[in-house]
Formats: sequence, C-alpha cells, structure tokens
Amino acid sequence: MFERCLKIQVEEKEMREVFAEVMEELAQADPRVIYLDCDIINSIKMTKFAANRPDRTINCGIQESNMIGVAAGLSETGLIPFAHTFAPFTTRRVMDQVFVSCAYARLNVRIIGSDPGITAGGNGGTHMPLEDIAVMRSIPTVTVIEPTDSIVLNDMLRQTKDLFGVFYLRLSRKKSEQIYLPGSTFEIGKANCLREGTDVTLIASGICVADACRAAELLAREGIQARVLDMFTIKPIDRNEIIRASQETGAVITIENHNILNGLGSAVAEVLAEEAPCRMIRMGVQDRFGEVGTLTYLKQLFHMTPEDIAANAHRLVARKSEL
Repeated sequence: MFERCLKIQVEEKEMREVFAEVMEELAQADPRVIYLDCDIINSIKMTKFAANRPDRTINCGIQESNMIGVAAGLSETGLIPFAHTFAPFTTRRVMDQVFVSCAYARLNVRIIGSDPGITAGGNGGTHMPLEDIAVMRSIPTVTVIEPTDSIVLNDMLRQTKDLFGVFYLRLSRKKSEQIYLPGSTFEIGKANCLREGTDVTLIASGICVADACRAAELLAREGIQARVLDMFTIKPIDRNEIIRASQETGAVITIENHNILNGLGSAVAEVLAEEAPCRMIRMGVQDRFGEVGTLTYLKQLFHMTPEDIAANAHRLVARKSEL
C-alpha cells in the first residue's frame, strides 16, 4: 500500500524519464509489450527504447487516428500496445477510433496522453486539453487514471500491463511534486486519504493534489480540519470514499487540472447527487479555453492555487448549515 512523503518535494526525475525507464523494464520482461508514437518519441524520452527495440517501436507519424487503429490491430494479435502522443491528440482527435476500434471491440490498449490541461504551458490553448477526461470517461469500459507523481505512474504502468481493457493515463512530461514514497502501491478505483479532517473534504487529482495538501495546511492554522483525498482513478470513481466524505465532513471541494464540466468535479457531483447530497464547489478551469503561460501563472489565472482552495473552503464551511 501507499506511504506518503513527510514533505512534498519536487522529484529528481521527470515523469517522462520514469515512463521511459518503466517501459524498458516492461518490454524486457514481456515480449508482448510494444510502443506506438506520433512522431514525438524524443519528447517522451523514448529515443533509447526505440533505438534498442526497433522491432517494438512504431512511429506512426502525425497520424493519431491511424495510431489508435494500429494499436487495436496489434492488440487483436495478442500484443500489449502502449500508444502515446500529446493528450489533446490521444483523446478529442481520436475519440471515434478509441470508441469503435478499441472499447467497442473489447480490445486491450493503453493510451498515454502527455501534458494534459495547464501543464501544456507554452504550447497554449490548442495543445491544452481541458476536456480529455470528459472524452474518455464517456466511453464505456475505459479506465481513466491520472498518476499523481512518478511513484504512482510507475505502479500504474506495471499494473495496467497485466490487466485487460482500454486504459487512459494522463501525465505531465516534466518533474512532478512527490507525494508518495518509492515502493508504494495503489489500488485502481480506490482513492488515497492523505489527510484526515472533519470540516471539509478536498478531492484532487494529478498536479492539484500537492496544492490541496498545502491548502489543508493553511486551513489547519485557522482551525479548519480538511480531509484530502487523492482521486488518481477518475473512472471508475471511488463512490464509497466520496459518500463517506459527504457524510463525515458535510462539504466537498474538487480541484482538477481540467474543465470543471465533465471531469473529476462532475464525476464526484454525480455520486453526491445520487447518494449523499452536501455542499460542494468544483474548482478547475471554468469552461474556457487555455492560453500560453507558466504553470504558476496559469494556476493563478484559473484560481487554482492553495490560497484559492482555502478561500473556497472557508466559504463552504460557513454555508454547511444552510443545506
């Protein structure tokens, strides 16, 4: 099971470096593992893998829909394809291929979308997928995972290699903030409680988890005890933990690197509406396009900082008695 770091810190390795290392280990151990890419092999640090294993690397060129079709065909032959490109192009550009060729056909494909949401930074709005979770979680049987740091990424790559189905993993290519200790393992579909609290629950995923933890620290100084849940699996969502959070804290805030429509916030709201209504605020990008900027600037622009989270928690706790 998982063990949290005593202090949040920037990781020594980039997520893409860890991705490449784990893929090398998986391919070495299992001859069925094959990697597909859309002409950005260097961007995900898979150049060495491609040089060492040309028979297990397919550069499909800038033809994302074709890549998904090829991955489906490889799965049909018994191979285990990992198909990668930037997140907007592994989701909104190829939705029909994922739906029909992979999910509907009940095949076995892992789809990796890099630089989701505001982590696209300098590439701006066209490359800033704020709807990729919405696209993928709407397709039946697809599992949607957002690794929190490289420790979760490591475990998820290894776990999903040996599972059957269509999996979507969204991850930043750069260094993440480390939440977990090396060697930790995780259960797909089960949220991780990083901090207990009785006044409000902060449910976050991906890059927002570290900021949710920071917000909880700010709130604790003011006498508000915030529970923090890392919802690294967005589909299937951990319904039991969401219900428990509502019943025990009476207030829920979701924080996501995504449009607040049809992502983590919507998934949590669906559970609350059906099972355990309570006061709720959805934080993330408020139904608008992205733009060029640093991660720090974009968090401030979209009001996703720890201070923003804490301010919303104050407002929500004050309103709990109104429901």
